[in-house]
Amino acid sequence: MKKSNFIIPLSFVVHILLINITLYACIPETYFNGYSILYYNLTWLITTYSLNFYPTARRDGFMTNLKTFVVLFVIYGLVYFTSFVFLGMNSYTPIYLSLVYVLICFLLTLFRVLFYWAKKLYRTKGFNSTRVVVIGKDKNLQKLRRIFDNPEYGYRYMGYFDNVKSNHPTCLGDIESSFNYIFENNVEEVYCMASKLSKAEIQYVMKIADNSLKRIKIIPDNKELFSRAMSLELYGAVPILNLRASPLDLDYSNLIKRIFDILVSSFAILFVLSWLTPIVYILMKIESKGPLFFKQQRHGVNREVFWCYKFRSMTKSTTSDTQMATKNDVRITRLGKILRKTSIDELPQFFNVLKGDMSVVGPRPHMVVHTQEYEGSVDKYLVRHFLKPGITGLAQIQGCRGEIIDRSDIVNRVRYDIFYMEKWSLALDAKIVFLTIYNAIKGEARAY
Repeated sequence: MKKSNFIIPLSFVVHILLINITLYACIPETYFNGYSILYYNLTWLITTYSLNFYPTARRDGFMTNLKTFVVLFVIYGLVYFTSFVFLGMNSYTPIYLSLVYVLICFLLTLFRVLFYWAKKLYRTKGFNSTRVVVIGKDKNLQKLRRIFDNPEYGYRYMGYFDNVKSNHPTCLGDIESSFNYIFENNVEEVYCMASKLSKAEIQYVMKIADNSLKRIKIIPDNKELFSRAMSLELYGAVPILNLRASPLDLDYSNLIKRIFDILVSSFAILFVLSWLTPIVYILMKIESKGPLFFKQQRHGVNREVFWCYKFRSMTKSTTSDTQMATKNDVRITRLGKILRKTSIDELPQFFNVLKGDMSVVGPRPHMVVHTQEYEGSVDKYLVRHFLKPGITGLAQIQGCRGEIIDRSDIVNRVRYDIFYMEKWSLALDAKIVFLTIYNAIKGEARAY
């Protein structure tokens, strides 16, 4: 990005000034000694450097690194509040100190908003633009044009070169003519379609770029295999495309999700199931014979079989492990209708969560016989088995629940499950749990 050597130090200086001015105005005692001044400024530098907060790409916007911005607030907040313990400043109330930090966060956010607004305005006026050309034409060119034609990013698209002749105004000639054009028109970035260039041509373009301060970028020959979940990994010097990447591939993400599962399941068992189970048991015994719990083998993560527990909502039958419950199913008891409509019958699965067989949020586990049926007939069905199954999931809060009648019912569930795997976050889990409880209270969990 042009002039980033100026923008990054400017942003850092403005941030430091906002922090110091706010602290000096609201908590002047922080500047009675040099240690506190050094502490606040040095910790900001260390924290932002550790998070790689300042380097920005040309395509960055306000929302691009918002997650990092929030993480920065959390970490620096811990630094801020810890200082009053170690530096011995106890003359302010916790509420006042909290309001001061909220003010700091507000001012930093306001500067961020103004910064990206000014950058957008500056670029839409034609300043800070980068002249680019594309060598080779394939299906990726249209996708690149959506980026290049956005004035906010500051690209100036000159055109493309390809050996297939075209009368399109952006076609600048064949590939060989691109070499002279790059020099004669002060092109700054060159994007090469690997699918349309030979090894010798790519090497020649690289040689030109290396000897003329031109930036060259290669769009790999992806054979139309790219997906939104793809990530590039380096095994030594060998680039590897991971086409099914997920935030849950990271160890710390799995640890966070497991802690969330243990906390939620422990709460549910201690404060809900502890008193609800005896009530369900008494009501069940009054209405029908049979055990309190129903257990069934289902497929979990990596297609491993586990025993899934539920409150019994049906009369005992020989088809319970093969036949899915349907609307107006005669096997469902009167109490079972209430349990299923409110999803109370699913609550014993918190024991599965505590054991580690399931997660609070994830793809719903299916009966073994149905997994065997769908894995051969539904595209990408087994992808959902990369994750632990859940008591609830994204598909359920989106209305994809209950009886599977049409093929689209299971196809849509799989799509939501894969989307959840690719976009997982703790905030998404919390949102799904909240909406599940909300739907259960409204009695919209299941219609049978």
